[in-house]
Amino acid sequence: MGDGGWFETVAEAQRRARKRLPAPVYGALLAGSERGVTYRGNTEAFAELGFAPHVAGSAAERGLATTVLGEPISLPVVISPTGVQAVHPDGEVAVARAAAARGTAIGVSSFSSKPVEEVVAANPQTFFQMYWMGDKDFMLRQMERARAAGARGLIVTLDWSFSHGRDWGSPRIPESLDFKEAARLAPAVLARPRWLLDWARRRTLPDLTTPNLAAPGETAPTFFGAYGQWMQTAPPSWDDVAWMRKEWGGPFLLKGVIRVDDAKRAVDAGASAISVSNHGGNNLDGTPATIRALPAVAAAVGDQVEVLLDGGIRRGGDVVKALALGARAVLIGRAYLWGLAANGQAGVENVLDILRNGIDSTLLGLGRASVHDLTPDDVLVPPGFTRTLGAPE
Repeated sequence: MGDGGWFETVAEAQRRARKRLPAPVYGALLAGSERGVTYRGNTEAFAELGFAPHVAGSAAERGLATTVLGEPISLPVVISPTGVQAVHPDGEVAVARAAAARGTAIGVSSFSSKPVEEVVAANPQTFFQMYWMGDKDFMLRQMERARAAGARGLIVTLDWSFSHGRDWGSPRIPESLDFKEAARLAPAVLARPRWLLDWARRRTLPDLTTPNLAAPGETAPTFFGAYGQWMQTAPPSWDDVAWMRKEWGGPFLLKGVIRVDDAKRAVDAGASAISVSNHGGNNLDGTPATIRALPAVAAAVGDQVEVLLDGGIRRGGDVVKALALGARAVLIGRAYLWGLAANGQAGVENVLDILRNGIDSTLLGLGRASVHDLTPDDVLVPPGFTRTLGAPE
């Protein structure tokens, strides 16, 4: 695969990403916030769940295909939108191509380093992600641009707050890469010559701007300039969410729901789907792991909207656990970014293959012919594992 950089687990992709990336870049990719309780909890919670396998009667072939927001996908894994992807020169375009090659959809961030038009050209099954930021005219222009580009759905992310501090320290991320910043970062960059060579071959430097937030004819704002605009925008109400849903008019996923009462409000606002998410543990530390909150949310609204899960997915067995507990599909973030850092487009394809093979193997062990046959009985849930937030006792 690719340049011979095949790896067999997401953990190995992470190790290779750490070896390949300059320390500040890897640190930004790892992220997390405060003590890292939620970041660690997202992955550790999956290890508390077990399986109830069968030993005979399994199907010779297993069905992994499903649909998300009306889009047919070959496995229940969708690429989650993540911001400026300076880990590789091809960024979101490489990820989009990888997702297309493996038959799945991609969410592209409004904070991405590549324009939505280029991402859609690489993968028509693209969902455009937005935050509530700026005024309504600004957001309407974003929606119209995404619609004109051919985006198949809208993802609205609400699980983002002002939390910044990390007990292990935050990496320095410059406003832009001018000569002074290049000199400052030189020791870390020179320590990772293969990463530097990737950029040198293209005669370019990492782009820390956000082209999807630029008005026609204007220079794209920097990541921190765009972040500042978001910070200065008052948070949305549920009426605002309903307004976005109405103005978009197509498939609409609300990302960041972890409470039952919020899930019900999302349904009332007209959402087509919700993602049980805590932003990967990047902000409000102490939020429960998403797999703990999933069953209650799925039980409350799973017959009315598609329920997805985002957070902590590292192997195919994790995907199966999420599906058995009520998710239609999962979104992955760090896993594919590590693959991108490790081996570009081929690395992302590698990660998707790892998850596909893991899902298939787990279905075989459980004696299930399809991802649609999974039930909670396939998973061993220890007492006290789940968390029900925002529901009456």
